[in-house]
Amino acid sequence: MTSQPPSALPAEARRADTKTSAASSPRKLIPLTIINTIEEKPLPVYGTGLNVRDWVHVEDHARALELVVRHGRPGESDNIGARAERSNVAVVERICDLLDGRRPGVLGGSSRDLMTFVPDRPGHDRRYAIDPSKIERELGWKPRLGFDDGLSMTLDWYLTNRWWWEPIRHQRYSGTRLGERQRRLA
Repeated sequence: MTSQPPSALPAEARRADTKTSAASSPRKLIPLTIINTIEEKPLPVYGTGLNVRDWVHVEDHARALELVVRHGRPGESDNIGARAERSNVAVVERICDLLDGRRPGVLGGSSRDLMTFVPDRPGHDRRYAIDPSKIERELGWKPRLGFDDGLSMTLDWYLTNRWWWEPIRHQRYSGTRLGERQRRLA
């Protein structure tokens, strides 16, 4: 039996920043903001809300992974980014604006009125930086969905699939801020 050096193993590392998608954990920023806005509950924004993430839609992320599996080089690493950096507060504001365009705002006002700045969680990263130039250059990958398109698809999914998130929300996760004691509602 011959052994190959570790560099010849077909192992690959793929890194992406934050993804937008349907059926994401209700604890994450986008689903939490959408659900809280639908239920007209406070929208927690950590610290100043200036934490920055590069948002890539999960369909684009899956396309990138498929491309890497088919055409990538074993042992290589790739960063999958959409070049769609947004601060958390900008994401929350955009969700509010998109939802207000689909239905009346909170008590006739703007859903932005639900935004509540809360103390930042300990160790919260200020910025996740992804440089996707290698996967763009070597494999020709670019996202097909822009930030607003991916966010709109995600928002529409949560609006039409309450059957999926309501049991989670009412039985396992009440939407309280992470780091605080969670109470079971069941």
